[in-house]
Amino acid sequence: EMKLFTVLFSYVLLLGLYTPPSLSDSPPLQDVCPMAPRGERKLFMNGYICKHPSTILASDFKTLLLNHAGKLDNMVRSSANIITAAEFPGLNTLGMSMARTDIDSYGIVLPHSHPRASEMMFVHDGSVLAGFFDTTGKLFQKRLCEGDVFIFPRGLVHFIMNYGLRLATTFSVLNSQNPGVVGITHAMFAPDSDVVEGLVARMMKFREMEIPDNKTTDFPWTY
Repeated sequence: EMKLFTVLFSYVLLLGLYTPPSLSDSPPLQDVCPMAPRGERKLFMNGYICKHPSTILASDFKTLLLNHAGKLDNMVRSSANIITAAEFPGLNTLGMSMARTDIDSYGIVLPHSHPRASEMMFVHDGSVLAGFFDTTGKLFQKRLCEGDVFIFPRGLVHFIMNYGLRLATTFSVLNSQNPGVVGITHAMFAPDSDVVEGLVARMMKFREMEIPDNKTTDFPWTY
């Protein structure tokens, strides 16, 4: 019996170690998903239902939603437009979304994070200052020019600001069809509050900072 137990235990252990990745849970595509009571259960998928193959068109894979700049007449003088599978059907199940960001001179995209995606940003026009904070509070910041690419790791707080005197435009790809956006300031304060205005003014001091690679820095929050 002991020999049989040993064989069975070894089999279960090996099965647990070598379970194919396809059998693991898929990453969530929404913030929360509590189980519905039995009487309320209806069809609700972690994503979107696919079209029937016979109805798929080439137009499903084209979008014009990133063709034009957004409105810049706001306190932060910037606009960010994220396109997900909800707006662009061809993205469904591909695990990606796209974004366009336009930043006027002395404009800024306030600190935020994407809980379900990393972001790869390409500078199309102008120059920007981009940075993110790791979980120890270390700042990674670089000035980027046309053609440069910068990565914002998944879930980390990051920001972008215009580093030049003309409009800057960036395009991004995020590795989730629903990356989510957590605005650090807008989650707690009104967009036109004195707190947000003060944060914008303080963050502009980042423009004056030159940070060598792999070096920590004191932040200008209390300057």
